[in-house]
Order: sequence, then structure tokens, then C-alpha cells
Amino acid sequence: MALLLSAIIGLEREIRQKSAGLRTHTLVGVGAALFMLVSKYGFMDLLVPGRILLDPSRVAAQIVSGIGFLGAGLIFVRRDAVRGLTSAAGVWITAAIGSAAGAGLPLLAALATAIYLIVTVVFPALTRFLPRSGTAISAVRVRYPDGRGILRQALQAATARGFAVDELSVCALPGDGGTALAADAGRTVEVILHVHGRGSVNDLAAMLTEIPGVRVVIADDVQAIA
Repeated sequence: MALLLSAIIGLEREIRQKSAGLRTHTLVGVGAALFMLVSKYGFMDLLVPGRILLDPSRVAAQIVSGIGFLGAGLIFVRRDAVRGLTSAAGVWITAAIGSAAGAGLPLLAALATAIYLIVTVVFPALTRFLPRSGTAISAVRVRYPDGRGILRQALQAATARGFAVDELSVCALPGDGGTALAADAGRTVEVILHVHGRGSVNDLAAMLTEIPGVRVVIADDVQAIA
């Protein structure tokens, strides 16, 4: 049961192409179940009624603290963006589900798996309807041929939509004529705009795609957890 339920969670993470995917979550769940089984039944030959007592909860407590090291490895910070929190929490709850399966609590393990799927699949759709904070930072990537004044138009479009630009970076894409940006106007460059405002980032992205010469526009929430 731990194998099946852990694999379900891992499959959801694998489909989303996260660093901790099907194999990681399956191994975590099965390993936690094995620890619970060893804790419950691995010392039966050493027990003497009335003299030597066994506390199976001690291994479960170590799983809770020990799995934090694996989860910490999935979290990383880049500038002001924190990513990997959902993956780390997924590994943590997978260990809990494996522990419940190993402890002989199948209904609890199945219920926790269902709750996980609701949180990771249904909740993101619901959050789209929540009011957007004016301080939330979004990243907008715009790719276009260099030397056509498109950056200036992109900045004008952002301010026209009520967004403030917090940070701007420009880089030449690999294979488009080297790393220098001063020459070769036919080269494709990518601009990353970190913006915040109460407007819709999707509307801003749609406006940017209408600028002549813009090839690709990608918008996402910098603070979104992975």
C-alpha cells in the first residue's frame, strides 16, 4: 500500500517535472513504511513480558525529523524567489503516508493521499480567483530580435498596465551570435522583467505578444512554490 500511494504522489510530481518525482517519492514512502514495520515487529525476539518493553513510536519520531534533511535539499532561493516548498512538503507527507501504511492504518494513508491530490491539483485552480496582491512579484520573459527598440515598447506596455519594474536583465540566447549585445541586430535576445502591480500578468503578456517582432512571451509568478 505504501508503494502504491507513494507512487501516486510521485507520479503527480513527475508529470509536473519536479526534481523529486516518481522514484524519490516512492522510495521515501516505502522506506518510511519499512521503518515502521521494523519498529513494530523487528524486536519481538528480544521482548520479555513484564521486563523489556518496546516503544514503537520512537522510530516514527525519527522519521519526522530525519525526512527534513531530504526536504531541505529540494528548497532553493534565487533572488527573492523561493522554490521547492511544495516538493519538500510532498516528500514529508509521503513519509507520513508510508508510516501510516506500515503502522497498519490503510484508511488514514488513503485519506492523506486524497487530501494531497486535492491540495496540489484543485487548490492551484482556486487560487487564480483570489485577489492579487499589489506587491506580488512576477517574472515576464520576452524574446525578440535585438536592435529594434522592442525593449522600450515592452517597458511602456508594462507601465501602461499599472506595473512597476523592479528588476531588468538582458541576455543573448545561445546560438544567436555570442554573448555580446552591442552588435549584430539580427540576434535574438531575452529580457526578464520582474514586475509588480495589481493588474493581470496574463493581460500584460498578451499585450507584449502584440508588439511587432516579439517572438516569445512567458509570464509566471516569482513567488510561486514548486
